[in-house]
Amino acid sequence: MTAEVMALALAGLLQGLQFAAFSVAANLQVGPRVAMGPRDNPPHLTGTAGRLQRAMNNHFEGLILFTLAIVAVTLGEATSALTATCAWIYLVARILYVPAYVLGWVPWRSAIWAVGFAATMVMILAALF
Repeated sequence: MTAEVMALALAGLLQGLQFAAFSVAANLQVGPRVAMGPRDNPPHLTGTAGRLQRAMNNHFEGLILFTLAIVAVTLGEATSALTATCAWIYLVARILYVPAYVLGWVPWRSAIWAVGFAATMVMILAALF
């Protein structure tokens, strides 16, 4: 398994952990009756539950581009020390992004996001060139 694919697999596990943390926090906030209901009118989550939900959703969005980058680099046979480094930078940035979002680290949350996004874009460019 390449370093890039390993980072992608770990990013998938991170997403699962984020989902679990969000689910627990949301259930604690709205209670099991609402959580198990049909959610025709989804509850508005606030505080930690809301931040965990937004951080998780942000990672879903970032994971799409990161997965595309990994696929392009891997199938294009463009893996290198640069792409492996970028993959690990992305993963570390996403790990740091969760507490940055939940704890409201301004402006660090945005800076951490930008580092992960830039690493993804470098990987895509590396696949092309």
